[in-house]
Amino acid sequence: METVCEVLELSTRTVARWRSGKDEGDARRGPKTKPTNALTAEEKARILEVSNSPEYRDLCPKQIVPLLADKGTYIASESSFYRVLKEAGQLNHREPSAPRKSKKPDEHIATGPNQVWAWDITYVRSNIAGKLFYFYMILDVWSRKIVGWSVHDEESSEHSSALITKACLDEGVERDKLVLHADNGGPMKAATMLATLRRLGVGASFSRPRVSDDNAYAEALFRTLKYRPGYPRKPFPSTEATSSWMSGFVDWYNNKHQHSAIRYITPAARHAGSDTKILAAQHELYQRARARMPARWVRKTRNWTPVGAVMLNPVRDAAVGPKRHAPRIVVAPVDGVSASNGGHA
Repeated sequence: METVCEVLELSTRTVARWRSGKDEGDARRGPKTKPTNALTAEEKARILEVSNSPEYRDLCPKQIVPLLADKGTYIASESSFYRVLKEAGQLNHREPSAPRKSKKPDEHIATGPNQVWAWDITYVRSNIAGKLFYFYMILDVWSRKIVGWSVHDEESSEHSSALITKACLDEGVERDKLVLHADNGGPMKAATMLATLRRLGVGASFSRPRVSDDNAYAEALFRTLKYRPGYPRKPFPSTEATSSWMSGFVDWYNNKHQHSAIRYITPAARHAGSDTKILAAQHELYQRARARMPARWVRKTRNWTPVGAVMLNPVRDAAVGPKRHAPRIVVAPVDGVSASNGGHA
């Protein structure tokens, strides 16, 4: 045992005491007298009273002590304040204020084009440090078509107002028929933008603060924009170059991109109302292929049912469960096509 104790740098008497089972822990008695400078119970109570008073409850001891000194009052040092508050479990926000709750956005249902739009602004890098270009985009929630866009070197409610005015004129939007959903950014809620919406007869809808899922359609499109293979790796040199590239992207997205959430129909085709005819033809094609070789089809053919109503920020459904922040779609059966809820928004 002596060799082992020497290696472990332990005393043999310590090991013997451990083995005897009579070790009673730390036998030190500590100080026998109370420090003369210790805070009294009354002083501790005074510290807690002052710290929780309406005047000081939002301040830390580093601010409380100097403010008391300005009034000619000294109770204890800052460290004593901290120590007493820690013992009382009050080293946090001491005001009994309720957490702020944000109202959930209203549900909006689109059964056709130009009923619910979503819009947002995203930035792209420029080749000048600290300078950005901004892509303004308006999306039709039902068809996923980009109905308006522009590029500027700043975020401005004037640019936003001009864009929504042009989009409404181009699409022939009637008064009180359209809802425009956006987040809580400055250009979205500025007085100029809100006045423009009232003049156009467009309803305004806004997301909750810091809840990006409330504007999921716009966020998803921006991800498609910045993660598609053709997105430039180098920063844009000017607003003109940015507009040129965005023009090509919008043309591809609206007229060539087969969107998975609308049965791989282009947004422009769905916006024009030709998706039902296209999907019916595809359904007939698959039925003929199945009739020629039924052994290859162990289940139903691919679902070519047109997507019906699209809901933005649906309310909580007791039969389904908690509200989903993501958008939902409802299929609309047509002649000869079986209905099933497929795809994603």
